[in-house]
Amino acid sequence: MPLLAILVLAAGTYAFRVAGPLARDRLHIPDGLERLLTAATAVLLIALVATSALIEGHGFAGWARPAGVAVAAVLAVRRAAFPLVVVAAAATTAALRACGVA
Repeated sequence: MPLLAILVLAAGTYAFRVAGPLARDRLHIPDGLERLLTAATAVLLIALVATSALIEGHGFAGWARPAGVAVAAVLAVRRAAFPLVVVAAAATTAALRACGVA
């Protein structure tokens, strides 16, 4: 049964991925809806980042992790190289935790 579920989910995922390019010319999405969907995508991504940065288990993750995420956000906005963003965020979090900041 689990193998059948995996195959069905894989086929559905593939169908959705193929449907986009195939239906692009046939399906017209109004400009307002397209802007709304673009904004919704950004809001969902920000909510995911905020949840991952601030929550651990059922409580607050502490101040070190959000500080690392903030450093990464600043570097990303300034268009720093991705490896630099990751290393700086990890280093910030590690340094704060080494200093005793939870």
